[in-house]
Amino acid sequence: MTGHVASVDLVHLLALARDIAVRAAEFAAGARREGVEVAATKSTPTDIVTATDRDTEALIRERILAARPDDGILGEEETAHIGTSGLTWVVDPIDGTVNFLYGLPSWAVSIAVVEGPAEPSSWRALVGVVVNASTGEVFEASAGGGARLSSGDAESGAADGGAGARQTLRVNTGVPLGRALVGTGFGYAPERRREQAEVLLAVLPQVRDVRRNGSAALEMCALAAGRLDAFYERGLAPWDHAAGALIVREAGALVGGARGGPEGEELVVAAAPGLYEELVAALAAAGAGS
Repeated sequence: MTGHVASVDLVHLLALARDIAVRAAEFAAGARREGVEVAATKSTPTDIVTATDRDTEALIRERILAARPDDGILGEEETAHIGTSGLTWVVDPIDGTVNFLYGLPSWAVSIAVVEGPAEPSSWRALVGVVVNASTGEVFEASAGGGARLSSGDAESGAADGGAGARQTLRVNTGVPLGRALVGTGFGYAPERRREQAEVLLAVLPQVRDVRRNGSAALEMCALAAGRLDAFYERGLAPWDHAAGALIVREAGALVGGARGGPEGEELVVAAAPGLYEELVAALAAAGAGS
């Protein structure tokens, strides 16, 4: 390893990210039980922010800066905090806010730590944690250290902090496109949705089926756990995929973007080798990321 990575204890960094993510998930789950209100909208009237999104991110930032005041923070809800250490925490306090609002159990706290510029095409992800507070599942990975899943008590959320037995995650292999269960998602802008629907119309007849749970982070973790065979989506922000992309890579998937480049807003694609190339070709033929 080179640069800052050589001087960073990834075991300690992952433990810190896990602890912060678990505590944030507990906080958000508690707020959900008390009731949720829409605080604002973002790109469109359907792209919402709740007060809990903002409060959860504030809690995460407070804990990060208390432990590592020199690190940067790139979050969904607040202005980026510029650090001096060369490391940046990429935070989505609630990935799947609409699910959170409606009480659907597919929302998560997603936290990654990256080295380098706070831009997916330039950074190197070091650790990633995604916590599904509704199930107590804690997905995690470190660069070169593999990906794991801890299952907590669904009644108490992620209260065990991932302290229980950890299951090594591996993506499904040897699955051709025609038998692949593929996860995807849709944006909020009407024109973006129309484009995504056109791509879906072309891809759907070529695969086993398509799933959409409303949280890109959890869909990538589902891929890592073998619950999906592939994933693709256009329009994801860095905090939507930073942790999930590392987790699924460490579980054996290839992850990339448009025209053979790195994953980014234009396109994120993930699958095991072989299936990855088939899906990339099908998406390119359908006009996604072309």
